[in-house]
Amino acid sequence: MSQIFKLSKKLTSDQKKFFAEVIGTFIVVVLATGSVVLNAKLGGTLGIPFIAFAPFVGVAICVYLFGKISMAHFNPAVTIGFLITKHLKINQLLYYFSAEIIGALLGSLFVKYVIGSKANLGANAPNYSYPLPVIFGIEVLASALLMAVIFAVVHTKGLKGFSGIAIGGIVGLDIFFLAITTNINTITVVMFISIAPYSYIS
Repeated sequence: MSQIFKLSKKLTSDQKKFFAEVIGTFIVVVLATGSVVLNAKLGGTLGIPFIAFAPFVGVAICVYLFGKISMAHFNPAVTIGFLITKHLKINQLLYYFSAEIIGALLGSLFVKYVIGSKANLGANAPNYSYPLPVIFGIEVLASALLMAVIFAVVHTKGLKGFSGIAIGGIVGLDIFFLAITTNINTITVVMFISIAPYSYIS
């Protein structure tokens, strides 16, 4: 552990952000998609409450662990949002996007070989019993709610210590109440959660 601490002190600020985003995105993808796979392996006995609760825990923990290092994006939509609001420099985009892609791919690889490959590795897909405009609108609403909470946390400088609970909570609530339009998988509030599993579906 001391060796890791010494190594971390030698890293530049951008390198610390990169590794924070890789690890954070990995954890979020594993818990979000892994919960779907585990639920499928157990015949759906865990249900949507478990599928919503797991990413809530993952996001909350990672926000508290990495929020002060990288602002805990774990999502290119958040990264772009922070770029627009000038909380991020354009030359840092490569660090964030690369880290999020790597973390998501590693997360899906972990799910496939450790948890299982049921339910298409937890990849979400539209529930076509709903009209496409409804599906699109739900995705926009879920993403807007997430971004609204994130910016509230940023502008209140941590929401008095409740940043992780607030951001993780909105992810969990989005999934619990809105994910029916994406076949009760993980709604696309974390973009690479939706994309990464398809890289390993055989």
